Amino acid sequence: MTSATALFEQAAGVVIGTAVHKAAYSGVLKSLLDLLPQYALTGKTVLPPATGGFVAHVPAIDYALRPVLSSMGAAHIVQGWFTLDKDFSAGEDGRPVFAPAAAEALAQVTDRFSAALPTCRFAETASPLAPAGTGRA
Repeated sequence: MTSATALFEQAAGVVIGTAVHKAAYSGVLKSLLDLLPQYALTGKTVLPPATGGFVAHVPAIDYALRPVLSSMGAAHIVQGWFTLDKDFSAGEDGRPVFAPAAAEALAQVTDRFSAALPTCRFAETASPLAPAGTGRA
């Protein structure tokens, strides 16, 4: 756990994603958050993406996950993103393949997340999540 804590300390931004089941974030995520120091997210920008089988699970981001992230000291929690599990799969190379509308929405969310970071150290490269032919970086 020491190395995970060190990674959190070094990060300017953190993506904390989860599957949602029965309107709650996953037990694996809960275990990770429980093992981190109480204020592990102090000063961090956080993006909380989630996926689930039903649109009814969308509120889990704001009503279950956001309060925990806030209590851990997150300086800025960007708008979360939820997609149905039917809107993505693994490609032959193991990379995620998103339905075009889901890929566009994810690109917009990650753009907002990148813009919210104190300094963006990312190179201008094509996003592996962008639909083919969009030219999104």
